[in-house]
Amino acid sequence: MRVTVFGGSEPRPGDPAYQEAFRLGQLMGLKGFTVLTGGYIGTMEAVSRGAAEAGGHVIGVTCDEIEAWRAIGPNAWVQEEIRFPSLRQRLNALIDHCDAAIALPGGVGTLAEVAVMWSNLETGVIAPRQLILVGPGWQSVIDQFVIVFGRYVLPEHRQRLSFAPDVESAVELLLVPDKKG
Repeated sequence: MRVTVFGGSEPRPGDPAYQEAFRLGQLMGLKGFTVLTGGYIGTMEAVSRGAAEAGGHVIGVTCDEIEAWRAIGPNAWVQEEIRFPSLRQRLNALIDHCDAAIALPGGVGTLAEVAVMWSNLETGVIAPRQLILVGPGWQSVIDQFVIVFGRYVLPEHRQRLSFAPDVESAVELLLVPDKKG
């Protein structure tokens, strides 16, 4: 199974968010999942490191636009790099090439990744697959979104999302066949 992980670039080694992402990668590596990340720092590095050190395969999906914006290259734990010119192509590849996705906490970029994947699921642009949001922050964001804009978000579209309180629960959800199609 190929699992994309979305998350913020801010966490650093020693931060609780970095450790949580590392643990997620480790758990997925131990289960034999192929892990796809954005390939750079923060959550992407931590997940890549955890998965690689646990024996999993790590694919970093990178792009020229990110590297032009911030002088950075793929992290040391990326075993296979898939590179694109644009951020849009990169995001689409992260969505298109996975069997499931997990979103850890993050900023505007992570929110965009979740929104694009959710929209693609809602409209049938991609085949049904799990989109698992980890932590109380995501539950709060989606709850507020539905409170304010609920008439635009049908119940069956809300059901495209799964919520997990922690990374261990997220990995357990990956092991349950997706019944949201």
